[in-house]
Amino acid sequence: MSAIDLAAILITISAVFSFINYRFIKLPTTIGLMLIALVFSLLLFIAGKVGLANFSHQAELILVSIDFNETLLQGMLSFLLFAGALHINLNDLAKQKWVISILATVGILASTFLVGGASYLLVNQLGIPLDFIYCLLFGALISPTDPIAVLGILKSANAPKTLETKIAGESLFNDGVAVVVFIVLLGIATGGHEVSASHILFLFLEEAVGGALYGFAIGWLTYQLLKQVDNYQVEILLTLALVMGGYALASAIHVSGPIAVVVAGLLIGNHGRTFGMSDHTREHLDTFWELIDEILNAILFVLIGLEVLVLPITVNVFWVSLLLIPLTLLARFISVGLPISVMKNKRQFTPGAVKILTWGGLRGGVSVALALSLPPGEARDIILAFTYVIVVFSIVVQGLTVGRLVRALKT
Repeated sequence: MSAIDLAAILITISAVFSFINYRFIKLPTTIGLMLIALVFSLLLFIAGKVGLANFSHQAELILVSIDFNETLLQGMLSFLLFAGALHINLNDLAKQKWVISILATVGILASTFLVGGASYLLVNQLGIPLDFIYCLLFGALISPTDPIAVLGILKSANAPKTLETKIAGESLFNDGVAVVVFIVLLGIATGGHEVSASHILFLFLEEAVGGALYGFAIGWLTYQLLKQVDNYQVEILLTLALVMGGYALASAIHVSGPIAVVVAGLLIGNHGRTFGMSDHTREHLDTFWELIDEILNAILFVLIGLEVLVLPITVNVFWVSLLLIPLTLLARFISVGLPISVMKNKRQFTPGAVKILTWGGLRGGVSVALALSLPPGEARDIILAFTYVIVVFSIVVQGLTVGRLVRALKT
């Protein structure tokens, strides 16, 4: 199947599911789309089992042909991160810079080792063969949070602006940091990297710090070009080139593409939009990137819902996945709660901030994509099953209840 045919099928399915959700179900878009796709997948599966139709087999063939890791990490992620960073106020972000920096670095590392250690103890107790390094890999890929599904809910619940900034800022940067940690651990697991602390530190600095400096450089260059043009078609093309070309070059020079795109997006979204564009251009640019964001998110969450058709999962692994849900939530609570408890001596936090950051820290497509990027084998199948169950629970259960939690804590 060609890429055009595949895109046509996914966009058509996403459009139909979006209509059904908007017209009849009325859930938040990303949550509604994933739930409809899940139900659709289960119906296809049942139809295939009872011999009513061969749609299930055809759907599985289509899903198997999609490289989820390549599609998300090398395709969608750059657009989604840039669109997210474009609308974050740099002044608001600067006020929360230490909180966001610590949560996106120390928090991710703490969560990685907490989840990795707890899952290793659990799977060994229950007889599931998974080495410690792969448990750490699972910890790294399940730790990044996804702001897409929760930010709209927080706004509708009138969550404090400072809390929105913390969640959005942390999520934008912890995706990049988590990918770097994952790459380092994967290199150790497959024998591709040295296990010395100095080499791991160098690799982390190369990817993370290098990515930030590179992102600033390409963002500044694009900003200089934007200032010399007053034509929204050309300026939108320049931002597209920044995202696509910048991300591709980041991969080629071995720096973090996600971190680079976030930094570039923040620069263009603030200085670029304020000093490099007319009001007319700014309006068109905002509309374009909001539309890109909505379309890609729709496709992404439909893909997550449909992926259950090809998920390698056994009954035993499923039950362990359910046990891992409270463990990952506890790890999130600790990795968020400890830094905030330390920082409370020097700054004020929204009442219930730790609870909201814990329950509002949804897992999403990045976790699924990283799990799918693992080398084929039994460890990959186990980790993918763990990841999928936690992501679905996170988006559906946490996503549908975090708004109530915010409102309850405000009263």
